[in-house]
Amino acid sequence: MCPEESVLRAPSETLRVDLARKYPATRSEAAARIPAELVDADLAAIERDGFVIIPGVLTAAEVESVREQVLPLLDQQGRNSFEGLQTQRVYGVLEKTRGLDRLITHPRILAILDRMFMPNYLLSQAQVINIQPGEAAQDLHPDDLFYVVPRPRPPLGAATVWAIDDFTEDNGATVVVPGSQHWGDDRLPSAGDRHVPAVMPAGSVVFYPGTLWHGGGANRTSAPRLAVTCQYCEPWLRTQENYFLSVSRDTVRTLPEDLKRLLGYSIHPPFMGMVNGMHPKRSLE
Repeated sequence: MCPEESVLRAPSETLRVDLARKYPATRSEAAARIPAELVDADLAAIERDGFVIIPGVLTAAEVESVREQVLPLLDQQGRNSFEGLQTQRVYGVLEKTRGLDRLITHPRILAILDRMFMPNYLLSQAQVINIQPGEAAQDLHPDDLFYVVPRPRPPLGAATVWAIDDFTEDNGATVVVPGSQHWGDDRLPSAGDRHVPAVMPAGSVVFYPGTLWHGGGANRTSAPRLAVTCQYCEPWLRTQENYFLSVSRDTVRTLPEDLKRLLGYSIHPPFMGMVNGMHPKRSLE
């Protein structure tokens, strides 16, 4: 990337131009192979209902692999009612395991995000959530509420929740409020609104925009409910997790291109994300 070239173009044009030479912008090749009609159907459900449940995305072997890699990491209990006092969470997972890489960069998910957001959108956070028996329902909330932009508006973020255990009405399945993604700032969920638990078998995923009201359900069973959540945002927004500090450069060097891009080793034109006036990938050399 050479910012000095911007003087050769009109300001309005420069803001839209990828100035990188050695590291031009990339997109997910695997996501591009997802049939357009499949993405159309996912987006139609999201527009209508505010969410889409995609069953059977992971094989049984993939589910067990995730479980084996994340269970030893469950060493932190929730610190407040929002995190869940009976809920275990794992932050900073990308430095601790490669077990979530496929979930974060799954082609079906990236294909949806490619349509929703500008190129080089970012991973905002990824964490493991294990809701234990006796946990109360989480307060309903939209995930991108902290971006202080009046509603109704297009989503600035989006999220996935991956079922590593079966999600049931009784064990803490994520509860969504259909249609709430279109609400304005003056509308809050009430008892009269539909509250739908995202019931789905292990290996499935629920995708929803950051404007949808939702929350973790209560676990009224005798067994924990294990899940992985990944959140994404537009490339010009600050992410929830600071990956430049939480993921070492040595780790980043080993990651696939899609994940490098999601972590911010990319440029939002003309030069947002630069390091010393250069593309951030140069810092890995």
